[in-house]
Amino acid sequence: MEAALLGLCNWSTLGVCAALKLPQISAVLAARSARGLSLPSLLLELAGFLVFLRYQCYYGYPPLTYLEYPILIAQDVILLLCIFHFNGNVKQATPYIAVLVSSWFILALQKWIIDLAMNLCTFISAASKFAQLQCLWKTRDSGTVSALTWSLSSYTCAILLRFVIMLALNIWVTVTVLRYRKTAIKAE
Repeated sequence: MEAALLGLCNWSTLGVCAALKLPQISAVLAARSARGLSLPSLLLELAGFLVFLRYQCYYGYPPLTYLEYPILIAQDVILLLCIFHFNGNVKQATPYIAVLVSSWFILALQKWIIDLAMNLCTFISAASKFAQLQCLWKTRDSGTVSALTWSLSSYTCAILLRFVIMLALNIWVTVTVLRYRKTAIKAE
């Protein structure tokens, strides 16, 4: 039963990720503006996705474990181009895209580079969210930021919440075992 549920969660996450940025892209295209979107947030998100995808490929994980990342990267690149287009200069996207493409190869030059980058992925993702929040707080204007895209993103993270809860409970049990083990040793 748990395996079936996990499989359903994996496929639903993949489905959501396949369409995750489409509401955002659609909102930007409809408004013909990228107002409210944080370029640093998008670049950090792209970096995090790229590192995760490269790590999975580098270590030979099965494609089904990371299939959503090429889709997310493609959607973010489209969004990046939209931001530069509506801000007046698509050519300004060239250096950013060049850095992202170069990073794909640089990450795999040494094992320690990809491992370090992967260890920093959570911080990169968090920084991405804080950059978007900072932009919203500074401008006090959500502009064309899609609430649906952020809701869908929340859904993909909520599935992982189960694992975080299980992690916390496992740690709690471990600490309790160790606590009572010391008590039992003292009693002898």
